[in-house]
Amino acid sequence: MRGSMSAEVTEAELAEFTETARKWLAEHLEPRGDAPRRSVAVFHDLPYDEERALIARIQEWLRTRFDAGYGALSWPVEHGGAGLTTLHEEAFAEAERQFVTPGQHELTSVSTALIAPTVQLFGTPGQKERLVRPLLRGDELACQLFSEPSAGSDLAGLGTRAVRDGDHWVVTGQKVWSSGAQFAGWGELITRTDPDVPKHKGLTAFLLPMDTPGVEVRPLRQMSGGSSFCEVFLDEVRVPDSLRLGDVGAGWSVTLATLGFERGHSGANADLGGGYAQLAEDALALGRTGDPEVRRLLAAVWVAEKVAAISAQRDRETRLAGGEPGPIGSLRKLAWAQRLKLVSEAAATVLGPRLVADAGDGTYRWTEHYLGAPGYRIAGGSDEVQRTIIAERLLGLPPEPRADRTTPWKDIPR
Repeated sequence: MRGSMSAEVTEAELAEFTETARKWLAEHLEPRGDAPRRSVAVFHDLPYDEERALIARIQEWLRTRFDAGYGALSWPVEHGGAGLTTLHEEAFAEAERQFVTPGQHELTSVSTALIAPTVQLFGTPGQKERLVRPLLRGDELACQLFSEPSAGSDLAGLGTRAVRDGDHWVVTGQKVWSSGAQFAGWGELITRTDPDVPKHKGLTAFLLPMDTPGVEVRPLRQMSGGSSFCEVFLDEVRVPDSLRLGDVGAGWSVTLATLGFERGHSGANADLGGGYAQLAEDALALGRTGDPEVRRLLAAVWVAEKVAAISAQRDRETRLAGGEPGPIGSLRKLAWAQRLKLVSEAAATVLGPRLVADAGDGTYRWTEHYLGAPGYRIAGGSDEVQRTIIAERLLGLPPEPRADRTTPWKDIPR
């Protein structure tokens, strides 16, 4: 689905592309060096109207970028992309970080980086025509309707039922932790269509218009203050079979593809949350750089960011040689979540009481990072799931016993 992994691109070609992209960006955006310091929040804490306005600004930037040929760089031309490589994509992202963009939001990232490629991979010609380009361009927004109150890390155990009724399916159940569902026009919905077979084999995926009768979205207030996550209730929702994504009973393959895109994308945006630059700035302003523990933690964050940059370079070189990232994405995702936690620990040490009491000097903003960072130890698969993948697929350790793999879903105790 994506473009070539970059066996043909040279450093000189990449440098020329980057310079051209930087000039184009300079014509459309303000340089980051002249802008106020960026937010350190991991999740948004915005009123509904302001969050909707932020998404609209991001959508407009996505359209501008897409129409200029920078919106789907690693996608083949026949699929609406530029036909370049993932190295071009990363080079553009690095150049873009030098400028002030409208920001970021989970929903737009899910739409462009997760659901668009999933539809391209599994969709019918009509589904691809209807959604892929609009998702990539920011004209359409789509959320994930995966997790349930009793099916999080064990996603294959989900219970939302879809029952065939002629040319439609009738869906009843509940989803949760659906980022941006209150603003989405579509949802990638995973359902159980056959309870008589083992849990991984009885799933089917659909593309659900979120304005379908019977769909109710309720935003959830997070401890960080925002309401990016939602729970979604489905009460006898009728979905035409024409919106089925993939074959009946093949929903787990669709799910794995989307989760693979999610883990590969996790941590790709270096601007998510705070980092060394913001910590060092506040430590200097507060006169805390002489404290040995502050210095140790600042050094640890700096090292973690450098290791992440080296790891990204190693991944680029692997792709230059024609290799695929594979389960290494779980290692990167785990390291990224731990780095967010390390930044939280450093912020608490640098700020002390200012982390929980607003001193009016701007440092209280770190609470948004501190309270939001734990969420990414769960998003895209919990730390425990990533460790299992690393153990089994990278280290070759014996797989965990899974007694329910051959048991019909209806017979699994719940």
